[in-house]
Amino acid sequence: MTSEQPVCGHGDALWNAILDTNLTGAFRMTRAVLPSMIDEGFGRIINIGSTAASVGWADNPAYCASKSGLLGLTRCVALEGAAHGVTCVMVSPTWVETELMRRDVEEIAGREGKGRTVPQAMAQIAAENPQNRIIQPGEVADLLSFLCSEAARGLTMENIQVTGGALW
Repeated sequence: MTSEQPVCGHGDALWNAILDTNLTGAFRMTRAVLPSMIDEGFGRIINIGSTAASVGWADNPAYCASKSGLLGLTRCVALEGAAHGVTCVMVSPTWVETELMRRDVEEIAGREGKGRTVPQAMAQIAAENPQNRIIQPGEVADLLSFLCSEAARGLTMENIQVTGGALW
């Protein structure tokens, strides 16, 4: 079953599964680690968001709502941790060239029924990016590494978008 469903046709089970994964899971992990980070006087919590936190996507209400909620959670945790040396940020990439992206693009291309291949659909996504490319996993990983460092102590309550200039 696809996760892309319009608001009026979105089943409760799928809604709950997506929110449980993307939002409740982050909440539970944060609740588990934040007390020891506060006690230690240092910690870095980085939530992986999406451009969907800021830009809607038709037929994806649960995904967009979960990522928007994650941004709200990030901001609350940042405020709670700030006085204790704990930062909390969200990194929100656009499409990142991963196996998950390939599976999503394959599903989308199949539903469209236009006969596009996955490489053709991937090329179209790259062409729609102002940098004419798809973000690579290493770019996100390098940012995450920096955000874990002492050099990033002033970055908290941020939503850092890795988009190559794309709006989505």
